[in-house]
Amino acid sequence: MSNEAAAPAAHMADSHTPIRRRKRSVGRRLADSFGPLLWIGPAIGLICFVVLWPVVVMVRTAFQRVSSFGEIKGGAGWRNFTRLFHELAFKGVVERTIIWVVAVVGITMLVSLALAQLFNQRFPGRRVTRWALIAPWAASVLMTALVFKWMLHSGYGLINILLHDVGLLNNLNSASADPLGKSSTAMPWLIFVAIFVSLPFTTYAILAGLSTIPGEVYEAAKVDGSSRWHTYRTVTLPLLRPALTVATLINVMNVFNSFPIIWAMTHGGPGYSTTTTTVYMYVLKGKDLGESAAMSVVNFGLVIIIVAVFLRISRWKSEVE
Repeated sequence: MSNEAAAPAAHMADSHTPIRRRKRSVGRRLADSFGPLLWIGPAIGLICFVVLWPVVVMVRTAFQRVSSFGEIKGGAGWRNFTRLFHELAFKGVVERTIIWVVAVVGITMLVSLALAQLFNQRFPGRRVTRWALIAPWAASVLMTALVFKWMLHSGYGLINILLHDVGLLNNLNSASADPLGKSSTAMPWLIFVAIFVSLPFTTYAILAGLSTIPGEVYEAAKVDGSSRWHTYRTVTLPLLRPALTVATLINVMNVFNSFPIIWAMTHGGPGYSTTTTTVYMYVLKGKDLGESAAMSVVNFGLVIIIVAVFLRISRWKSEVE
């Protein structure tokens, strides 16, 4: 082949080289962009199937007429919500739910903060006490609720027997010996059990936050002459805000949707005195599935509102930035 003929061929080969490089670079960028989807794709699919799809079905059912056998009889519009809002027990159930969440989460956070501060110190047997704290968390919530229910039994409950032995309870078979059967004492006991179950996770979450605070910060505060209380208020608590925010949010969602404790111990009774929105949703299921679905939508909205208000108050964005 002559030089004149080889020159155009070489020129054409050189002209195609940038195109091939561009194609390879575009392909590499696409691979870099969609490669992580191969790893997170199954998780996203599971979330869509387990979380998002049930929410879609729940909202759709809330606007339908559903028989007690689950048969769709047509659209209901806003009738299920109207019937729900006109239920005599609805207002009290919502108010009781707010009290339930605020009391359990608030007391849990305060007690866990003290326990975390204690377990962050060095003392004999610290490892054993830390392990013992895990026990309520490791046990089933339903099992824990049933244990407390039998401990509070009016006839042979351990707690009532102890109160009788120390002279605080006169008759084991009296009405006062059945704390879960009275509206004035049932809810406080449920709150106590919910706090007992929530303490391990919350304490360990705060303890993890305490372990991230460098010791140099406390040394600097000590050099400046700050007292222990002033150091705790101005140094420890601000640095604990991320851990406190996460622990509070998780507790709010868990306590708001808590069902096993209330249902196992009181079934929402006596009357509706211990019924929260989650329990009420289950109670309505036997009456009208469409109204129960409407209660589910309201429950879902209340959780979002409470979380949004808390995030607004806690100024969580400042911690992220």
